[in-house]
Amino acid sequence: MPYKEFKIEKLYYTIGEVAEILNENTSLVRFWAQKFPEFIKPARNKKGNRLFTAEDLSNFKLIYYLVKERGMTLEGAAKRLKDNKDGVDRRVDVIATLSNLKERLQEVSNSL
Repeated sequence: MPYKEFKIEKLYYTIGEVAEILNENTSLVRFWAQKFPEFIKPARNKKGNRLFTAEDLSNFKLIYYLVKERGMTLEGAAKRLKDNKDGVDRRVDVIATLSNLKERLQEVSNSL
């Protein structure tokens, strides 16, 4: 998957950190936060900067999968998340696990 896997290390992530994890620009993160208010609810600091939680990051990962990898429209992705968020979440986890396994197998194959 083109986005970086992340470990929950902090309570809040800045928009720049989220963009780096997703391998996208900050304007897309901001746009998705506006288009998916039911799933992404950023807090704001005293300066008004958006701060995202680990749950927001997981939701960004689901949106990324549906929009960028599956080619769904924003409306289609929102409907899918509303109807079956758990199913989408499991599918993304399975794909990530399979991608990691594929990388490991390629490393083993290359070392032979």
